[in-house]
Amino acid sequence: MSAAERIYTLALGAARPVLPLLAHGNGKLARGLRGRQGVLERMERWAAVERDPERPLAWFHAPSVGEGLQARAAVDALRARRPDVQIAYTFFSPSAEAFARTVRADFADYLPLDLPGDVRRALDTLQPDVLAYSKTDVWPTLTRQAAERGIRLALLSATLPAGSSRLTGTARWLLAPAYRRLERVAAISSADAQRFAALEVPAERRTVMGDARFDQVWKRAQGVDRSSSLLRPFAGTGVPILVAGSTWPEDEARLLPAVRSCRDAGYALRLILVPHEPSPEHLQASETALDGLGLTHVRLATVLEGARAPEVVLVDRVGVLGDLYAVADLAYVGGGWGSAGLHSVLEPAAFGAPVLFGPQHANAREASELLEAGGAFSADTGAALEQYVRDLVHHEVRRTTAGDAAQAYVQAGLGAAERGAKIIEGLLDGGST
Repeated sequence: MSAAERIYTLALGAARPVLPLLAHGNGKLARGLRGRQGVLERMERWAAVERDPERPLAWFHAPSVGEGLQARAAVDALRARRPDVQIAYTFFSPSAEAFARTVRADFADYLPLDLPGDVRRALDTLQPDVLAYSKTDVWPTLTRQAAERGIRLALLSATLPAGSSRLTGTARWLLAPAYRRLERVAAISSADAQRFAALEVPAERRTVMGDARFDQVWKRAQGVDRSSSLLRPFAGTGVPILVAGSTWPEDEARLLPAVRSCRDAGYALRLILVPHEPSPEHLQASETALDGLGLTHVRLATVLEGARAPEVVLVDRVGVLGDLYAVADLAYVGGGWGSAGLHSVLEPAAFGAPVLFGPQHANAREASELLEAGGAFSADTGAALEQYVRDLVHHEVRRTTAGDAAQAYVQAGLGAAERGAKIIEGLLDGGST
């Protein structure tokens, strides 16, 4: 154990008695702490009945939903290649709790605390042959104990931006020993793979597999039922539909006037507005803004009850955005204004919709690549966003060309999940690939 890991373990151990006091309320930290309570007992109950020691087990860990999409694609590919393998799946963020139930894992739950006793108990229970992290998360204690037991270690769809805090200061000092223990770092790009050298991953352990999220969003797009009760009310209207996904108030302050401008210019357009957090407060604020602009609107629940969809449909639930992109002639992705961070542009692109977003997209590699491919447009002002919306609504050929470019970008990224599954299979079989 390195000096940094000793300090990390002591600090986390000292904080443990305080954690129950922080498990109150509805914040993400509190929900995560409550969800993690009893995870080791749940793990042991599953293992006592379901764990077959004659079968290999691959343990996948993804901290939240974005990384989970990558892991889920690799899990599906591994299932197809090796149906004999048992799979455990863990996550860190409470936002991934519902998502974890969609992963084809034999056991899925929160990651236990990264303390020696908890980790030892989890490894004793699951008896994994391979531990595969997704994208960035590498936990020091879990990685060290797994390596000491001879458990094969991998990081799939790995990314390490040039400005990552992991490359500097305390984070690098703490995490480098854990990354050094990984037997395979399969990066999204060659540039990412090269940067892992700074975390002491040898060149022979670094490779490029691509981003398994492309496979996941493409599979979902191909499987959407366009005749479902959710999508049927928006079919065959003859009016271009703009689906605005994961919006925040900062997005809506610029997007809604752009929709009003289209109407005033005589361009027919229907907006499906999907807030990132459809809380009563957010929905009410959105409705107030729509009223102020004179835009007629109803909530999705009303449309599903049979009401005719007016200019704007405000989505009042979670879990439907991925399907709603199927009816988009063009899409807007939220988070590009303010501090939220741009949400995923891959889902609408997979359906062949040109994608609009705000200026702050440095956190999203795919956004920059989609811009270069001609499948997206970034607006740095409300006026610029308004112009993009009007142009794409008015010029069908321009809209179709951009949508085709967006879909081609997603198709070009397919295959990473299969490459990731082959890496895990090789580690399971005792190889190094």
